[in-house]
Amino acid sequence: MRPHQFTVPAGRLPPGAIGHNRGVVRSNYAFMPPEGVLVSRLPQYEATIGRILAAPVLGARFAQFVLEIEPGGGSRGEVREDGVQHFFYVLSGSAQVSIAGSLPAELTEGGFAYVPPGLPFSLRNGGPDKLRVLGLRKRYEAIDLPAPEPIISHRDRVPVTNHTGLEGRGFQFLLPYGDMRFDFEMNLMWFKPGACFPDVETHVMEHGLYMLEGQGLYFLGDEWHEIWVQDFIWMGGFCPQQFYPTGFSDAAYLLYKNVNRDVAL
Repeated sequence: MRPHQFTVPAGRLPPGAIGHNRGVVRSNYAFMPPEGVLVSRLPQYEATIGRILAAPVLGARFAQFVLEIEPGGGSRGEVREDGVQHFFYVLSGSAQVSIAGSLPAELTEGGFAYVPPGLPFSLRNGGPDKLRVLGLRKRYEAIDLPAPEPIISHRDRVPVTNHTGLEGRGFQFLLPYGDMRFDFEMNLMWFKPGACFPDVETHVMEHGLYMLEGQGLYFLGDEWHEIWVQDFIWMGGFCPQQFYPTGFSDAAYLLYKNVNRDVAL
């Protein structure tokens, strides 16, 4: 019998719950299931809790988090950070997003917004149900090009491509692919059952991975981890990695990757 099959009184944990943990933190990667990520309160948001997934204290060079916003809640006025860019992806609910004083745009599940560095924005719950948003903050690495413009869109407007030529894989580049003004990508990665990476990857790019659909096995360092919806992975540079989807349905995750900049010495 598995622990979740035991009948226990309200307020008590089932047998085996103490010490059971899927989470792992290593020097250059972390596997973080949602049950271990505690609630944070953020001063720039009201009626909102945040769950911090990645931060510099972990070793990441960006911050990633989930916001859970109650109806009527969200940012307290406009939020603005000099030199910092933001990305938001709606997991569930309805968001009202305004960038640099624009009229609020409604974003439903699969909607996303990119806020260029230093621009003010507001993010509010515009519906009757709780709003869940995956957010990212990254300090912009400026070069001799202008900063990008704001983007408000939906994943249904982004084509699914497959530049690998390998059967069963799909890519949606939510930010313009190859545009050197951007210093990171946010990509939706799709896998049919049985598809996989052709090799174990070991590269300089850093990742933040949030599982959206399905399940699979993820290889990190020298360990395999079973991943499913709402799990998060941080991968530092040169972390060996590979994904193999399992189950009977498509697997999908949203992947952050730093790109288009030379190595800082």
